[in-house]
Amino acid sequence: MKKKFLQHCLNNKLHQNRAQLDTLDLLIKFSKKNNSLRNLIFKLFNKLNIKKGFYLHGDVGVGKTMLLNFFFDLLTLRKKRIHFNEFMINFHDFRHEKRDDNTINAFVKKYKKNYDLIYLDEFQVTNIVDAMILGKLFEVIFEENIKIIITTNTKLKDLYKDGLQRDQFLPFISIIENFSIQKELQIKDDYRTKYNKKSQDIYFPLNEKTTFRINQRFREITRNKKKEKKIITTKGRNFEIENFYFEIAKFKFSDLCDKNLGAEDFINISNICKHIFIEDIPIFNNENSNQQLRFITLIDIFYEKKIKLTLSLEDSLENLGTSRKHSTTFKRTLSRMFEMTKSP
Repeated sequence: MKKKFLQHCLNNKLHQNRAQLDTLDLLIKFSKKNNSLRNLIFKLFNKLNIKKGFYLHGDVGVGKTMLLNFFFDLLTLRKKRIHFNEFMINFHDFRHEKRDDNTINAFVKKYKKNYDLIYLDEFQVTNIVDAMILGKLFEVIFEENIKIIITTNTKLKDLYKDGLQRDQFLPFISIIENFSIQKELQIKDDYRTKYNKKSQDIYFPLNEKTTFRINQRFREITRNKKKEKKIITTKGRNFEIENFYFEIAKFKFSDLCDKNLGAEDFINISNICKHIFIEDIPIFNNENSNQQLRFITLIDIFYEKKIKLTLSLEDSLENLGTSRKHSTTFKRTLSRMFEMTKSP
């Protein structure tokens, strides 16, 4: 597997490092060095019949997702890769539909019919509803012997730090500690920015010149495309996209982040777009932390859906600021914005 990983890095012009190889070694060791990939994941997680999860954390842009994507793709078993936001949306939709006391068990059994392993990318807990349910949800997942692999920027002990009623979230931390392997991928560099020499589709500061340039760019790529009226409906809420030209849309920051929109709205937008323009992104601070959190969720989803971005900002990415509450999480957002705005 290690040779395949090295060749994968070479073929895709990816930088490799000792920390990533050490993490891969850990995966191989827990597989008991069996050459059969068919049984790899079961031996990885069932050593001593205890370890059923793999929790990989580390700073932004260090290759967590790249490494686990590689590992995941080689596994020959019933498996599913899903962004954590989307996984929780699926759960809440299921609970809303069933409306009974056995929702968690029924939801997990539904997954068990189709999958032996679930890969949750970009795990984060930001609201009390998810925080209160995750302990019981993962308890049942592990009881059903579904294996979980997780990537996240956050150390386990720091999840939902300072969140409302965090004591009700602590059972989840205990479950992961008891049933999962924890590994930190420690690399100093953010590979999204360090090795990216291309220019960015970013315009700042916010003034008449910037507005002219981003509108000019929008006209260039929508040339010969017809403007359409597009309405997104999410749980009975209608959201109109005023500037939509076949897979290309343009929004003001306030259109997306000042309104009562959430992850499911952003998923629905991303399902019909390949390139999105967002204008007038402000400096973030403690006063607009709610809008910043919505923006973080938006970028996470657009990144997962491989959306190309063109942005106008009040200042450069390096000087965009942050609220105290979201300062750690926003590092990932900035790193992703850098990658998503690469010029062709």
